[in-house]
Amino acid sequence: MINNIILDDTTINVSNYHEVMENGLHKITVDFKVTSEEYHGVTTLLYRGIFDLQVPERGISCKVTIKEYFTSITNLYEVGQVGNFTLTLLEVKE
Repeated sequence: MINNIILDDTTINVSNYHEVMENGLHKITVDFKVTSEEYHGVTTLLYRGIFDLQVPERGISCKVTIKEYFTSITNLYEVGQVGNFTLTLLEVKE
């Protein structure tokens, strides 16, 4: 089981990890929890759009872009809330 991924310099603990090859490129989908305290930092990170991805447990290191992401809750500004994020990343040819 993959426990975390690294986007740029941010480690994200994942609860689910799925990896496939699509046209010779990595396509990785992860699920992770985001608390109201983490929300601003996570969404600011995701707005970058293109990342250096590392999956240490799989030896993967590549540049990726967001193909899709969604969350179970849209108002994480309320203290004590926890949202489930699903993020799909697609490798970018360099």
